[in-house]
Amino acid sequence: MQQQSRFLDRTTAPHIVSLVAVAGLSALTMNIFLPALPAMALDLGVDYDRVQVLVSGYIAMTALVQLVIGPLSDRYGRRPVMIGALLILIVSSLVCLLASSIEILTFARMIQTAVVAGLVLSRAIIRDMVPMDEAASMIGYVTMGMTLIPMIGPTLGGVLSDNFGWRSNFTAILIAALAVLLLVYRDLGETNRQKSGSFSEQFRAWPRLLASPRFWGYTMAGTFTSGAFFAFLGGAPFVGGTLLGLTPSMLGLQFMFIAAGYIAGNYLSGRFARRAGIDMMMLVGGVVALVGAAIPIILLAQGYVSYLAFFAPQVVVGFGNGLSLPSTNAGIVSVRPELAGSASGLGGAITMGGGAFVSWIASRILSVESGAMPLMLVMLACCLLALVAVVFLRFAPGEER
Repeated sequence: MQQQSRFLDRTTAPHIVSLVAVAGLSALTMNIFLPALPAMALDLGVDYDRVQVLVSGYIAMTALVQLVIGPLSDRYGRRPVMIGALLILIVSSLVCLLASSIEILTFARMIQTAVVAGLVLSRAIIRDMVPMDEAASMIGYVTMGMTLIPMIGPTLGGVLSDNFGWRSNFTAILIAALAVLLLVYRDLGETNRQKSGSFSEQFRAWPRLLASPRFWGYTMAGTFTSGAFFAFLGGAPFVGGTLLGLTPSMLGLQFMFIAAGYIAGNYLSGRFARRAGIDMMMLVGGVVALVGAAIPIILLAQGYVSYLAFFAPQVVVGFGNGLSLPSTNAGIVSVRPELAGSASGLGGAITMGGGAFVSWIASRILSVESGAMPLMLVMLACCLLALVAVVFLRFAPGEER
């Protein structure tokens, strides 16, 4: 039965505004400082690959954190875990702001990954509130609203870096975290009505999830769909800043292409997921993303080398991801509804772990000599593998049906 919500009433389920805020803060923390990476490397006196760890290492660490966040929320509830994660983010952001070396900055940056609770718990909370097909629709709307926040994140980060230095990005994260903490405290009521008996019980439940073919199908579809995006995050700052010579503020603007496509895809997912079904949304989204990944390769092969030839087609990749990811996330938490938090955490950990690897690969294979082509090929491969996972789901036995 759907749980009702009243805004700023912590005795009821949270309002969609709060879910957008906690998920959006997680995404903002990941991407606001991307345009400032070259400036950070210069200021701290290190090579680009050292500061790029703040992206790939962050993604990898979120995978580990999600393994704990899900079971914690199933055991103790969504509300206390979310509040605790926000407090950790506030402290770690302050350390990042004051860091005097790449080692301290990297350490604090890894602690910031506690904010991934916003992504994990927003999905689990939605699954607590509504059934699967409606969850896909609601996740689509939440993700659409969430994308409004990180859509301007790199642009804001670039402007802040140009005018106040790269540390101002962490000031922005700190202020946003304080605001979201206040909102969560006032509005996020507990939705987990069936708390597990013990923390270890959730880990003992993992074999049931890992033995499910559909859990793996949804997770792999999400992993490779997200992989194209994470590859873009890992390589785009190098392509834009080093190969194409864009300033941080100009580079930040380019991230709006993939974000705009993503928000449009999420809007349509919210409109049609319940009617079309999650499997169809994943299939259509996968095909669209594959087309988007192929466009810049074709343009480069035809001799078109410019920032628009690389960044503008990302709107199609983002659109495809926006169509499919809400459905993959709804599928992950619906295989075993009684383990929604653990499924969201475990599935998210696998997705983020794969994303971290792809992001690292994308940054390592890029060079001035190779140009942007290696990154484009990695993104294309991810889109192809996502479609393979979707096809697998059409033949996998279904526990949740």
